Amino acid sequence: MITRVRHLAAVCALGTALTALAACSAPDPVRAPRAVPRSAVASASASPAAGPPTLAPGPAGLTPVFEHGPRSGDRAVALTFDADMTADQGPRAARGERFDNPGLIAALRELRVPATVFMTGRWAEEYPRQARSLGRDPLFEIANHSYSHYAYTEDCYGLPTVDEERMRADVERAYAAFRAAGVHDAMPYFRFPGGCHDTRALKALVPAGVTAVQWDVVSGDAFATDARAVARDVLDGVRPGSVVVLHCTLSAAPTTERVVRQVVPELRREGYRLVKVSELIGASGGRL
Repeated sequence: MITRVRHLAAVCALGTALTALAACSAPDPVRAPRAVPRSAVASASASPAAGPPTLAPGPAGLTPVFEHGPRSGDRAVALTFDADMTADQGPRAARGERFDNPGLIAALRELRVPATVFMTGRWAEEYPRQARSLGRDPLFEIANHSYSHYAYTEDCYGLPTVDEERMRADVERAYAAFRAAGVHDAMPYFRFPGGCHDTRALKALVPAGVTAVQWDVVSGDAFATDARAVARDVLDGVRPGSVVVLHCTLSAAPTTERVVRQVVPELRREGYRLVKVSELIGASGGRL
């Protein structure tokens, strides 16, 4: 099992690098996206018409936080991929830096791996055709990773922060970017930039109607150069119900395609079944 120390080190590395990249102004409010009412919380047995499965509100009615699925029964594991891009990285993309990873997506399709992609709104704006392709492929589901990867707490590994009164608008701006790219069925799931959240942030996002999705296995693929070492970390950390965090950004995580090609066959040999986050949340029965 990956220790918390290694978890913080991996996230810190990504957060530190993003500090220099995130210099844009705070996002402006936009029209609210489709939100799933708390009364429509679904369970594993709910009908498709009830909408995507979500968790019931957390303590004191705060936004619920999901970290992993059931540990017993089905050996299901969700591989998740963060598609990160900040609002000021357009010039770098224009010069040829790759914030997407077509090879990774091709590998997931080739291996028939269901996956959840946590996408920033800025990524969808830069790569609308890819966002639309992912959003229309039943193998994938698109979830929200903020508009421009600003932190929702202070002292989040050096990331710039979103003001409390703009947090909901930041989430909604990302959903608006998805719709503009042609993704009309993004899931009501949100991953905090850097994984950082507190009571203030959880309260601010209640009106957005999202379930916050964290993880219990850090792949360590961010800025890694040894795909075998990353694969070992994933395989050592996975348990039934695990949520694994990886990245869909070639410049920041160049080994991820190779990691997936090593990890997926081994997980299947060990009897694990790869699923989307929505299936794990559904299997939880709407409970934290």
